[in-house]
Amino acid sequence: MSKPVVLIAEILSPATIDALGPDFDVRQVDGTDRPALFAALADANAILVRSATQVDAEAIAAAPKLQVIARAGVGLDNVDIKAATTAGVMVVNAPTSNIISAAELTVGHILSLARHIPAAHNALAQGQWKRSAYTGTELYEKTVGIIGLGRIGALITARLQAFGTNVIAYDPYITSARAQQLGVQPVSLDELLEQSDFITIHMPKTPETTGMISTEQLKKMKKTAYVVNVARGGLIDEAALHEALVAGEIAGAGLDVFVSEPPKDSPLLALPNVVVTPHLGASTDEAQEKAGVSVAKSVRLALAGELVPDAVNVAGGVIDPYVRPGIPLLKKLGQVFSGLAHASPLTSVDVEVRGELADYDVSVLKLAALKGVFTNVVSETVSYVNAPLLAEQRGIGVRLITDAVSEEYRNVITLRGALADGTQVSVSGTLTGTKQTEKIVEINGYDVEVPIAKNLIVMQYTDRPGIVAVYGREFGDAGINIAGMQIARHTAGGQALSVLTVDSPVPAEILAAVRDAIAADVMIEIDITE
Repeated sequence: MSKPVVLIAEILSPATIDALGPDFDVRQVDGTDRPALFAALADANAILVRSATQVDAEAIAAAPKLQVIARAGVGLDNVDIKAATTAGVMVVNAPTSNIISAAELTVGHILSLARHIPAAHNALAQGQWKRSAYTGTELYEKTVGIIGLGRIGALITARLQAFGTNVIAYDPYITSARAQQLGVQPVSLDELLEQSDFITIHMPKTPETTGMISTEQLKKMKKTAYVVNVARGGLIDEAALHEALVAGEIAGAGLDVFVSEPPKDSPLLALPNVVVTPHLGASTDEAQEKAGVSVAKSVRLALAGELVPDAVNVAGGVIDPYVRPGIPLLKKLGQVFSGLAHASPLTSVDVEVRGELADYDVSVLKLAALKGVFTNVVSETVSYVNAPLLAEQRGIGVRLITDAVSEEYRNVITLRGALADGTQVSVSGTLTGTKQTEKIVEINGYDVEVPIAKNLIVMQYTDRPGIVAVYGREFGDAGINIAGMQIARHTAGGQALSVLTVDSPVPAEILAAVRDAIAADVMIEIDITE
């Protein structure tokens, strides 16, 4: 079999290629050359880019085999995420690759402002010895305000505390326990502005955060205070910042990001109390290597059909180790469920998670269930990205239900669905023992306990003596070995349900013969794919 094609559209570190390994046909293309890019995309299963290659709707349409777009960095301005999602293509980035580099650059800007390093360098380089002109201030015992106490904010906190600073923070989503753990005092935004000697902002850019530091906020700062932005251009209102700096309302600013990059004709560049860098937050050898290696690993997972924690267009995010074993179980239960629901169109699916798992984020299990449901019923490749879209396109309502109470098992997960003809189907599963054996524990209201195997047969019929001998003989005569079996019923002489695991697929004519021999109401063969 041919290897999956991975397209490298920009210069990435050699470690990126090493991380991909030998399992792929790795090809190179200049992503800025659109005709060459489109030609290369025709066979590509994955594409790795940085910031220069535009992976827009047109490019995605030119890549019928594309499964994953990997951005070796954080920002995704050059990727059309909506078009990718519609096409069932996973988009991944490297969200933690540059956090140390960004944190260190922030500290560098703070030190540069405190000690006037760039201005002093320029003066001395021009032959001017101006020691008194560049008298600075110590960080020791100063108050540093961090707006946004996420991963980068936490790293900055640790580094600045080594200088003997007092760190305060504003973050509407940080818990007091987390702030205490970091040794940070949580305050309101106004308190932070009023108390801080240095302010650094580390928020995502959204309509709510754009311009969050503007005229009103700058006027609340100390005249001796400095502000730093190494996060996203536009978080600080640049016009308001220029006015505040010219008027002496604050002492200075350090900027690595701008609303427009490069910042053409920005008056901020001409001010002596502003330190600027050309968006260097991720510009270290280490960050670039981490980004490449990170997305290479994500590509491997995506092309293997696994869920990728760094995928930006798939719900689920980071998966708790306690939840992770449930993913393959749900994919298999989904296939059993779709086999049971074959008689009529599906209108709704409930994914019910009961037991200790209810205390965790189990949204990934809903995705795994949908991937399993559609795996054997649609012609296109089913991924964690397009499975919810497939349900939406078919008008299938999907709900995730959690309940901490599970009466018989530590955890049990049920797929329950309504069909267009008014009937309902259900299948439940669990993981048991130290080996976490995958088992089916319920089908359509019948209690069973059968290990999940590749080939399953589900039969429903009227309970009466001799039935097992009849289908046992039919399968035996056809050379079909029964590896496991369980029978469940509600009352003697009523409806019974048998679940068989067999060692090989059963031909349709054999199933038909068994159905007729036992007058089965239901006779389903389900082949489980990994």
